[in-house]
Amino acid sequence: MILSLTLILLAQLLGEALARATDLPIPGPLIGMALLLLFLVLRDRVPRLAGRVLAPPLVDGRLEGTGKGLLAHLSLMFVPAGAGIVGRLDVLAVHGIALALVVLVSTVTTLAATALTFVAVSRWLAKPKARS
Repeated sequence: MILSLTLILLAQLLGEALARATDLPIPGPLIGMALLLLFLVLRDRVPRLAGRVLAPPLVDGRLEGTGKGLLAHLSLMFVPAGAGIVGRLDVLAVHGIALALVVLVSTVTTLAATALTFVAVSRWLAKPKARS
């Protein structure tokens, strides 16, 4: 688990470093997530080499288990944001409707982007069908 968590955090660190070094308008964690996806795709496309080069936790499913463990506790990350909202109820009273509209639009946009990304990656990773 330690090695898997280290890889996840290293991918985020590299993404943040790339974002700051290149002044890209893309968040560092997003670049790190893309780097981690690239690592996983390369690892799975060349399993014979990956098994010899990489440590066992990175090829035997423990990396995925660590990611699922982090996702299981993702709700804890919203506690500070919730406490911050309670501390600024005056802003919520003034701009509540606008904030609710922004949350609604951003949620629908995120769901659509996620669905489209899933479809695109599924097609990209799908094995080509045998030609008749």
